[in-house]
Amino acid sequence: MLTAIKSPSSPSCRYFKTQFSVPKSLTLALSIQLQSRNLKISNCLSLNKPNNQSTNASGEAAAGTDTLRIILAAGGTGGHIYPAIAIADDLKVLDPNAQILFVGLQTGMESTAVPTAGYSFEPIHAAPLGRPLFSLYNLFVLPFVLVKSLIKSSQILKEFKPHIVIGTGGFVSFPICLAASLRGIKLAIQEQNSVPGIANRVLSLFAYNVFVAFNSSVDCFWQKNKCVVCGNPVRLSLRQYASKAVGRRHFFSNAVVGKGDGKVVLILGGSLGANALNVAILHLYSEMLKERKDLFLIWQTGVLAYDEMESLVKFHPRLYITP
Repeated sequence: MLTAIKSPSSPSCRYFKTQFSVPKSLTLALSIQLQSRNLKISNCLSLNKPNNQSTNASGEAAAGTDTLRIILAAGGTGGHIYPAIAIADDLKVLDPNAQILFVGLQTGMESTAVPTAGYSFEPIHAAPLGRPLFSLYNLFVLPFVLVKSLIKSSQILKEFKPHIVIGTGGFVSFPICLAASLRGIKLAIQEQNSVPGIANRVLSLFAYNVFVAFNSSVDCFWQKNKCVVCGNPVRLSLRQYASKAVGRRHFFSNAVVGKGDGKVVLILGGSLGANALNVAILHLYSEMLKERKDLFLIWQTGVLAYDEMESLVKFHPRLYITP
């Protein structure tokens, strides 16, 4: 259902509200503010419950079919995984009784990142699309892997019975999201990058809504009317305010931190790291810290390169190196 309401403060601004019902008393609602040609989201995922919903002695909602169940499909890199965790965190705040299940690769970083964040994880087998596109692997091997993944995904969906599946990208999200669509389960896609990958582009054809971070990303999808520009979700742990001084003391406990602000530079190569960036910083960090006495460096190397970079770097109180 789609309804449009004019804003009293701005007649040219309309608020669109789309909603779809899940069993009994829960409604998963999406409120979107449309102004001019740019989509702005006012409430990404909200849970509306009637005031008369029954509760038990501890004040928690009664268990059963009313419990919201959500599957989040993400994997491969932190760029796909941590936005999914951020979505899960917010949904848990909105509905502490919600059941959330993550699906990903057993060999991927999601298999450790998700349980560490406190969520259940179910592995499936999946494989990426090979290059070039018309290769023997894509024609004869990948279809069998996909069928196997779809069968496993269907089993997970049948057992967990989710009300909605949310995919945040990566090839591992494709089977579970496609299986959800084939079973008539609501599907939403969240794209973090300015240019979406193949999995999210194809899945957008089956999705109810596609949440994107940038206005330019809308042009990358075939069905632009499904797109909602809302930025990237941020984990609750990163939204807790701390002063700059407290932050510097946390990362640079061995440094002599003066009363001045200082300059903190974050060198970020992504969860898997960027080799060219690591090599450049390896040659530059010493000179940078020598020239600027108020400079602090936080260098994220990526998991694969961390041990090598740490062994090559000399200790410095104003340098913090992390995977």
